[in-house]
Amino acid sequence: MKQKMTLQNREKLSKLYMTAVSIVGWLVILTSLFTLEKPRDIFVFILLTVFLAVCEYYPMPVWKGFSSIVFPFVYVLYILFGLSNTIVVFALAVLAVNIAQRRPLRTISFNPAQFVLSFLLAERIVYYMQIPFLQQTTITSNIAEYFLLLFLFYFFNNIFVDIVLLVRPQPYPFSVWKQKTLMELNSATISLVYGSLLFFLGSQNRGEIDVAAYFFFFSPLVGLSLLSSVIVRLKNEKKRLDALFSITSELNRLLPTKEWAAVLKDSINDFIKVEASVLWVKEDGMWKRRMEAGPISKDHTPSAELLYIYENMKKPSIYNDRRKADKQIGRCFTSEIKAVVYSPLVIENETVGMFVLGRSRVKSFEENDISSIATLSNQLAAVIKTRMLFNEKEKRILLEERNRIARDIHDGVAQTMAGAVMKLETSQRKFTKHPDEAIKLVGDSVSKLRSCLKEVRESIYALRPYPTERVGLITAITKRIESIKNEFQQEIQFEIRGEEVQLSSMVEKVLFDTCNESLQNCIKHAEATKIDILLSYQTEHILLKIKDNGKGFSLFQAMIKAQDQPHFGILQMNDASDKVNATLQIDSKEGVGTEVTITVPKMGLEGGYIDDQATVSG
Repeated sequence: MKQKMTLQNREKLSKLYMTAVSIVGWLVILTSLFTLEKPRDIFVFILLTVFLAVCEYYPMPVWKGFSSIVFPFVYVLYILFGLSNTIVVFALAVLAVNIAQRRPLRTISFNPAQFVLSFLLAERIVYYMQIPFLQQTTITSNIAEYFLLLFLFYFFNNIFVDIVLLVRPQPYPFSVWKQKTLMELNSATISLVYGSLLFFLGSQNRGEIDVAAYFFFFSPLVGLSLLSSVIVRLKNEKKRLDALFSITSELNRLLPTKEWAAVLKDSINDFIKVEASVLWVKEDGMWKRRMEAGPISKDHTPSAELLYIYENMKKPSIYNDRRKADKQIGRCFTSEIKAVVYSPLVIENETVGMFVLGRSRVKSFEENDISSIATLSNQLAAVIKTRMLFNEKEKRILLEERNRIARDIHDGVAQTMAGAVMKLETSQRKFTKHPDEAIKLVGDSVSKLRSCLKEVRESIYALRPYPTERVGLITAITKRIESIKNEFQQEIQFEIRGEEVQLSSMVEKVLFDTCNESLQNCIKHAEATKIDILLSYQTEHILLKIKDNGKGFSLFQAMIKAQDQPHFGILQMNDASDKVNATLQIDSKEGVGTEVTITVPKMGLEGGYIDDQATVSG
């Protein structure tokens, strides 16, 4: 509670300080309006004003940030048209740019005021210092005066900004202050160089200095500022698109797994800078919080009314003032977060989740931010929906498998046991008069009961967790190979290529069953002396190949025979591969050997084949 009160007090102090600076600054601006003078050269005045506004709107990238290189224009305006004209033009240019950039009202009023006060304080100090050296008209004295005015302007400007950053609730670490200071030093250096060049060229006798001269002198600075700002923004947009591609590719790679939400948490700031984010996902009819980052309100639990709003929201909603969002769709974040975006995850007109993002500055989400968030939300909706379909498919397959086992028990074990019981009852009645027939019936019943016991054990084994679920695909195949080598003294080589990726339990089951069935066929039917197994994790596929040097077989005859086999034969291998969108290929000729290849596609990844170093165990 104390910490909350402290944050609130600091926020109030920050608002009070910014308000005070704004009032004083705008009083200076209004006072200057009454002392305006008509510009001697209106075209130069308009040109410098336009250049000032352009450089303010398109700040130049310097030292991991942006800074407006406007001081040379402000200084020339001051020299040519006086202090009052300069203050009014400077203030109006900054005001127009802040309005165009849709800054918060407090910032719109504060920024022009603090710039004007910084320049006014710098000018008054230089004016009242009355340093004899600065009163001279040499190039050196002019540059010295320019340097002193520039230094004081940047000094006061940074003081005003630093006070705001220090008193506001958000932390202001030394690293941020250092980066900001270095950025301003670079900006000041550029302004100093250009100002020195201004005095040097102005001292040369090159004729009348008119609007054309000012245009050609300042246009390189304006062009550089404009071009560099556009280039950096394009680079940032490219980084944003690269981050989106990286996120979507990673999500698609992890699509069947439970860890997909962690990828989003680690990569969200590379895509769009936010201080807080929450991801709600609708799973099995229940809304669950799958990912959270930043100052989250821990006591926030969606009400039935809020969930109804979530389910019926189809487009992103932007709340530049979080307090308004609290009243309408609940409170996800602490009071530090000022601007909030609610972006629904919609696919086929069904809302499957809600992505909530927040920033500490009001009105900080721009149109390109909303577009990026909507794009990511669409991708997340597809991921969540696909995962839901995966889960439904796996549940359906498991249910079908259990029903099959139940049918096998009913049609096989139960019927056999019923027959054995009937024979035992018959042998009990015949035991006194016909002992030989009774003993024969008992022996027949014992044989059937042993067969039933075997089938029951097989059914119990089928219901246990699969080997791949317990130890993973590679370990399960390795253990199966070792078991066969110990039992049959078979020569088996197991080769793994590529970097192992996590697969769904169903894909691992199909791959293991295919490998196991192929090994059984190599031993029981092919009479092979050597077996080579390759498991390759490629960019687009997972490939499993089992090759032997056995006697081979006719695939056509085997397919006909497989129709009458109740176990995991060729037809079952093919059906299982279809369930995971895999491709099964069997190449065999009599006397040549057999090669079984199953290829499972990865989802969402693109690129060529990865030729990795093979590791062999055998």
